[in-house]
Amino acid sequence: MKFRKATVCGAIAVLVSGAALADITIGVSLPLTGPASGLGIPVNNMMKLWPTSIAGEKLKLIILDDATDPTNGMKIAKRFVTDDKVDIIIGSIATPVAIPMADVASESGTVQLSLAPIVLPPGKDAWTFRMSQSNAVMAHAIIALMKKQGVKTVGFLGYTDAYGESWLNDFKAQAEKDGIKVIAVERFARTDTGVTAQALKLVAANPDAMLIVASGSGAAMPHLAIVDRAYKGKIYQTHAAATRDLMRVGGKAVEGAYVVSGPAVIAEQLPDSHPSKKVAIDFVQRYEKAYGAGSRNQFGGHGYDPMIVLEKSIPMALKKAKPGTPEFRAALRDAFETMGRTVVSHGVLNWTKDDHWGYTPETGVMLKVVNGDWKVE
Repeated sequence: MKFRKATVCGAIAVLVSGAALADITIGVSLPLTGPASGLGIPVNNMMKLWPTSIAGEKLKLIILDDATDPTNGMKIAKRFVTDDKVDIIIGSIATPVAIPMADVASESGTVQLSLAPIVLPPGKDAWTFRMSQSNAVMAHAIIALMKKQGVKTVGFLGYTDAYGESWLNDFKAQAEKDGIKVIAVERFARTDTGVTAQALKLVAANPDAMLIVASGSGAAMPHLAIVDRAYKGKIYQTHAAATRDLMRVGGKAVEGAYVVSGPAVIAEQLPDSHPSKKVAIDFVQRYEKAYGAGSRNQFGGHGYDPMIVLEKSIPMALKKAKPGTPEFRAALRDAFETMGRTVVSHGVLNWTKDDHWGYTPETGVMLKVVNGDWKVE
């Protein structure tokens, strides 16, 4: 990728263009405030490094704060398609926000690149493509390690929202096939500041392992609660926790934790044969050059990968129509479905007309927190 640093204008909107009117307009909704801000801010950071044009066409990025609120996300998406006449919607990275945005994308015939692993009813994702790995794909990696470690019973502590429920359903469906049973389930809200009661019930159930489903720095709080109740079993976290905020907030309590991640987080530790290694290293080098050593995380990678997809799909769409038209938006959707195998920092995508998820079960990488750093298992 030939990134050139973008010009940043304003606290809310980021214009990536040398002119007032850009040829390709992209509306981005991110949680820059609220409970999921730890996810949205790294995406925003990476998007500030995006190129100024693709295939000779200037880009205009309009980045707005959805504040981790589904209602705000819906309003922003409607603004994008009615007022800004965007060619593409990107976001949100907060699952509960990205879901209602998909309705707007479908109704308006505008492609949505969801940065969250949103589950939609059959036929409702005709215009939505996921840049994030599905929970089912990442659960595959967790279950494989659990099986290897002899785990037979699991306690579940996760968000009450769509992200938590999707993880519970996907994990249970796969785990039971491998002889692993979820014996206790507890939930909490993203805004909760404590989970003492839930932790007590889970520890009393005494499962071989715990699966915590939370995100960013918020993933440390339930982890600490479990450890504080003197739990001695293994603790696993999802890819929403693949950030150094987990270690910064959790400290020694998260030592030994297992976290599933996309390959971007540990680019240098990937074998040379891994298809994403070169791309992931490029992401890490660009991100950490701008924001400091060790600043990489799962979500910065999700801010990098859409650019790879757009650099491949936009030239294809331009052969059929001009930006700013319904025909161009439809051509973009067709391009996503036919562009074939596409290597990104988080794995290999291969969207088709019938599959807008794209990642294979081998995508997830299991990490362990060792001495305050990531180590590949």
